[in-house]
Amino acid sequence: MKYRLFTLLLVASAGLAPGADTPVRPNILLIYTDDLGYGDASCYGATAFQTPSVDRLAKEGLRFTDAHSPSATCTPSRYAMLSGEYPWRKKGTHILPGDAALIIEPGRTTMASILQKAGYTTGVVGKWHLGLGPQGGPDWNGGVKPGPLEVGFSSSFIMAATADRVPCVFVENHRVVGLDPADPIKVSYGAPIVGEPTGAKNPELLRVHPSHGHDQAIVDGISRIGHMSGGQAARWKDEEMADVFASRAKTFIEQNAARPFFLYFATHDPHVPRVPHPRFAGKSGLGPRGDAILQMDAGVGDLLATLDRLGLAEKTLVIFTSDNGPVLDDGYRDEAVAKNGDHRPAGAWRGGKYSIFEGGTRVPFIVRWPGRVKPGVSDALVSQMDFPATFAALTGQPLAEADAPDSFNVLPALLGDSPAGREHLVEHAGTLALREGAWKYIEPKPGAKRNPMSRVEQGTDPEPQLYNLATDPGETRNLAAGQPEKTAALAARLTKIREDRRSR
Repeated sequence: MKYRLFTLLLVASAGLAPGADTPVRPNILLIYTDDLGYGDASCYGATAFQTPSVDRLAKEGLRFTDAHSPSATCTPSRYAMLSGEYPWRKKGTHILPGDAALIIEPGRTTMASILQKAGYTTGVVGKWHLGLGPQGGPDWNGGVKPGPLEVGFSSSFIMAATADRVPCVFVENHRVVGLDPADPIKVSYGAPIVGEPTGAKNPELLRVHPSHGHDQAIVDGISRIGHMSGGQAARWKDEEMADVFASRAKTFIEQNAARPFFLYFATHDPHVPRVPHPRFAGKSGLGPRGDAILQMDAGVGDLLATLDRLGLAEKTLVIFTSDNGPVLDDGYRDEAVAKNGDHRPAGAWRGGKYSIFEGGTRVPFIVRWPGRVKPGVSDALVSQMDFPATFAALTGQPLAEADAPDSFNVLPALLGDSPAGREHLVEHAGTLALREGAWKYIEPKPGAKRNPMSRVEQGTDPEPQLYNLATDPGETRNLAAGQPEKTAALAARLTKIREDRRSR
């Protein structure tokens, strides 16, 4: 009797009736884009171009309007998503250089390890940016470990950091792909490497020029952050990167079609440098950034077509989202600002990447599971940080008290069974903000100054800020002075969340 009751509870936790045709353990495909803003897809209001594949997901699934990345920058968002812990609780979760050590402790519970224990084959393809190797950094010419395989993934095909950071090579499991042992890789984020040209000193060698920074090692005619020598045979071609990642993702799905799988597919688009394949170049009308978004959308379409071809669509939970808000000029002269026109990358929200305003973390978020998730729109407050607890509930896996300390089970919201998600959420970008319903409190940052000429509106201020997003989605009217009690209550709650060291 106890066993049957436990079984029924597990089935109920996945929102499924006993005997239902839909599997209790669906495949999970998590598509994680890079720097895609809330307003960068046509299903979220973009009119300058169309994103038919993302729109298909929205039409066939549940589109969320109040979903958030854990941070307004990439490394902290990815750390929090995998670990279920707010990134500001752990030192070293800032944007990492390409030679950083792994920042998730090997063996720690992650969203991948939870699914691995549930019997899933787990894979990651695309951007990693969580560090590799031990303290002191990885051995690029030997075993590149620890890495994804030590934190819950069965296989990995990744780039170490971002395309604007060296080393500009792919890493499969524990090895650099295509490395010639006679041409070893050397990476330096300090002194330049003698004899190697740089963007700063050799601009005549560039085909894409920096707008600020990004003027060190030259790879494929583009100057990057950091210095690199060697590994010539292993270096990527920027125009081919999206196709390489999509191909590897499709292969993973094909090889695991007969068993439950989890694929974390992390695109690089539309992060800089934006160098789309010639079949997308010039197609958006918004320059390389818009073209890169079209390239991303085509990759999504390829994966959806693969699921269809293999008869896996109804067996697969697809989640589409982004690691943070949008940014136009992020280090290269690619006309993103000049050609943006009336396009609103963050939609109605203020700010973008690096900003504590809503545009920094409020991102596209779509869930599709045909036959189980009813198509529509949800206003539930959810965070990518909730994936560990939610995937645990979906697959009947227990979470120890110390696991995923800030991850909440929002499975009813993700499946569309409940309009309610989280009750509160801490946003992160240079400072912290607390969301509670429509209220948003941004803690003061001593010494903060707003520069109207800055390319990025960070949103920090030496005074507290309070906004009601229901009446002021653009965060233009600071209500803190007129609502001291509400401001004090939210400030106190934020302090408690920080001091408790966990919120679950």
